[in-house]
Amino acid sequence: MRFGAFKGTASKPRKRARLPVAIALLLSLAVGWSVPAMAADTPSGPIPEATPEFLEQGREVYVKRCSFCHGLLGDGEGPAAEFLDPRPRDFTLGVFKFRTTDSGELPTNEDMFRTVSNGLPGTGMQAFDDGRIKNGLSEDERWAVIAYIKTFVPEFDDPEFDPYKKIISLPANRPASSEALIAKGREVFEHAKCWECHGKQGRGDGQKAFDRKDDWGFPIRIRNVTFPWKIKGGSQAEDIYMRFSTGINGTPMPSFVKALGEDERWALANFIESLQHQLTEHQVLKALKVDGELPEAADDPLWATAEAMDVRLAGQVIAAPRWQNPSIDLVTLRAIYNEQEITFLAVWDDPFKDVTHVAENELDPNELRVVGGYNTYVNPYDVAVRQLENFRDSVALQFPAKPPKGTAKPHFFRGSSSEPTNLWIWRADREAAGETAVEEATARGWKQEAKAQPEDQQQVSGQAVWGQGRWSVVMKRPLTTEDKADVQFIEGSFIPLAVNVWDGSNGEHGMMMSLSTWHFVTLEAPMSWTVYLYGVIAMLVAGALSLLFIWLAKRERKPQDEDDDEAEAEA
Repeated sequence: MRFGAFKGTASKPRKRARLPVAIALLLSLAVGWSVPAMAADTPSGPIPEATPEFLEQGREVYVKRCSFCHGLLGDGEGPAAEFLDPRPRDFTLGVFKFRTTDSGELPTNEDMFRTVSNGLPGTGMQAFDDGRIKNGLSEDERWAVIAYIKTFVPEFDDPEFDPYKKIISLPANRPASSEALIAKGREVFEHAKCWECHGKQGRGDGQKAFDRKDDWGFPIRIRNVTFPWKIKGGSQAEDIYMRFSTGINGTPMPSFVKALGEDERWALANFIESLQHQLTEHQVLKALKVDGELPEAADDPLWATAEAMDVRLAGQVIAAPRWQNPSIDLVTLRAIYNEQEITFLAVWDDPFKDVTHVAENELDPNELRVVGGYNTYVNPYDVAVRQLENFRDSVALQFPAKPPKGTAKPHFFRGSSSEPTNLWIWRADREAAGETAVEEATARGWKQEAKAQPEDQQQVSGQAVWGQGRWSVVMKRPLTTEDKADVQFIEGSFIPLAVNVWDGSNGEHGMMMSLSTWHFVTLEAPMSWTVYLYGVIAMLVAGALSLLFIWLAKRERKPQDEDDDEAEAEA
């Protein structure tokens, strides 16, 4: 049974399509916040028989839930496809990336069930397990849509086809992760030259140019394996082992079955797992108070004594141009202050050092604002200019310009005319040119550009360093200023803080960026000696009151005891 014809490669030019806003928002959220793999990906039983009724059930599910991306014909040409990177799978080619079968082979039923259930983190492919998301699919519905998807691939109908003959198993004896095993894995990583693509630290910075493409002709960015939420096929050692063993069809990632033994691949998987970043869970950044000078450089050892806070980001999809394919989704912050100043350290992974900015290539948002149209989302292939030496890298810290009242805060996307925000914007091209790299600006909503403050009110200084696929930016300013548009840092207060980041080589500039919601920074006030005094006084008062109550209780009880004694004597 076959629906549609073979479409060939997906790299031909495409007409601009209108993407329904609701669909696009869902896809944008899926790109930035895909559900991570969980244990509930094992089917409770075998796939049901593919009867005509069962296939019809799968077709209905596919049309409603899958066709917007994968297309009605299964060719990866759905209306949302041209807005997603990576593009949705073209099922008609029979190329499946995440499998437990040999390189180039089709997946097993369980492989497809796992992908549909878990989704693919870091892509537009959401999880469909109804046990983890409200709008998911039941197990029976997942099996039905899988059966229907298989009708797009003639090889599945071959009577002699049996993927289980091509399956790759996990090692029978898998030693538990240990320092020795991880050290062995590091040796394999070096010997197999994995660093040539993934970088020495696994941050994806081994690639020096956009010279890698998939089998459909689209450029590939090497995966940062230190971020488990970006490892599409699963972040556990068992999942990583399988990627080394099977390869990833349609990509430059080969199979290492013939090059590395089972024990080497298992050691390598444990080494990669050991590189994974462990996210902090708090949303309040505690600034460390010191008596001496604040650190000027990002590599100052004093930073290691300050508490870190991870800030997650997503693409800016609130206003045109909406950007649903961000590359930076995590920034780690630290803060240190003394009696006069406060300084922040912002660190994020970026495989390319982008220090050039060509203003002529900037996107005109008005081109996307077609009357009656919906495609205010940016096409990452035909519209966004994603290449090296084009746009600069940049980061901005955002604070409310006015002290918040209660729980009220400005909108995290540049505030509003009545609730402005104070922006500290660092730009890599200015840093490289030896100019003042940080600019203070005031934002009064996203509909107008943030306005730079007058030169005599520019009080934020900063410097940055890039190395091994990572930017580290330091920004410093006096705690308080006389400028009403500036945030004021007062000990004991909780100050809202948000982050914006631009990756130049990803085509990001202007409103095309990653952004976070509000977090907080607090300058913990030192404990005054009066607090201890009040504590001692409170304990003394409490003790005295307790003694008083005991004495009063005994006093009230004494006459009653005397009456009881007299009654006993008379008896």
